[in-house]
Amino acid sequence: MALFRGERPDRTPCDYWATDEVTARLLAELGCRSERELWKRLNIDKCVHLAPTHRFATETTWHTGGLFSVWHVVTRRIEYGGGIGAYDEDLVNPLAPAQTVQEIERFDWPNPDDWDYAGMRAKCDEWPDYPILGGVFEPFYVYCRLRGMERAMEDLVSEPGIAEAILENIFRVHEAVIRRTLEAAGDRIDLVYVAEDLGQQTGLLMSPALFRRFLKPRMRKMIDLVHSFGIQVMHHDDGAIRPLIPELIEIGIDVLNPVQWRCKGMDREGLVRDFGKSLIFHGAVDNQHTLPFGTPEDVRAEVRENLRIFREAKGYIVAPCHNLQPNTPTANILALYEAVDEFGWN
Repeated sequence: MALFRGERPDRTPCDYWATDEVTARLLAELGCRSERELWKRLNIDKCVHLAPTHRFATETTWHTGGLFSVWHVVTRRIEYGGGIGAYDEDLVNPLAPAQTVQEIERFDWPNPDDWDYAGMRAKCDEWPDYPILGGVFEPFYVYCRLRGMERAMEDLVSEPGIAEAILENIFRVHEAVIRRTLEAAGDRIDLVYVAEDLGQQTGLLMSPALFRRFLKPRMRKMIDLVHSFGIQVMHHDDGAIRPLIPELIEIGIDVLNPVQWRCKGMDREGLVRDFGKSLIFHGAVDNQHTLPFGTPEDVRAEVRENLRIFREAKGYIVAPCHNLQPNTPTANILALYEAVDEFGWN
């Protein structure tokens, strides 16, 4: 909270992002009975992700776009790495057959009345010592699930009317859900997740012009809504997104995650030099190379280097740059958080 107020914190904040498989392994290996006990064991501040419960969803995720049953997206669980982990992949994209705006409007869009906002305060009150992230808006993520990724990318160029109609309905649903969540429990919430995945390893998924036309205006409206409640915005955006960072700052993001610094143009020193006065950086401990394939000493060195570089920024929260994956050795995860205690600011 000191960091969010622009003050120097008493210690360097750190966060934990991991797949369910990694968390289960750590709980077993460290003898912890709960995730809260695990975070305390590793001295992690942990931003707790909460959301109102949907009355009819079959999923329990905090991520509104991940309530696949609500959006009528059918998925299947796909294992990888010989069964060390699994992800949900699309099987049926319900708007894939749509060819007109009228079909889009007739779709059974989620009803904001079906979320239980009254229970949100009680959820937040269970975590009095942790920052709360209490809402999420990731529009093109939802679009790709509804339409299929290949067709979604084509729509931006060949079917702009359909793209506008789908994105407007996605915004309408999320705006109502987030507004009512903040009206119910805004004084308990510290962050809202206004996110997108716009980067590849070497460049953008779409041109800046397409971003400006289809995504930026609605993201700006959502950020303005969140800020009107006095709440900070965390922006998650994978990959090589440097060309869009000035525009993301323009529309008001406060925290930039995950800082995949090995991607083209995302070198840490350059980010701090050009954008450090405007942003709190979150993440930047590489989970494509260092965490899964390095040694504990490699991890310690990277955390120490990040702390040196981001010391000159508005703020920095140490975390893996996306979820810790099942092929990450426990020793490297422990080294990450031990290094925060050893080298962190005071």
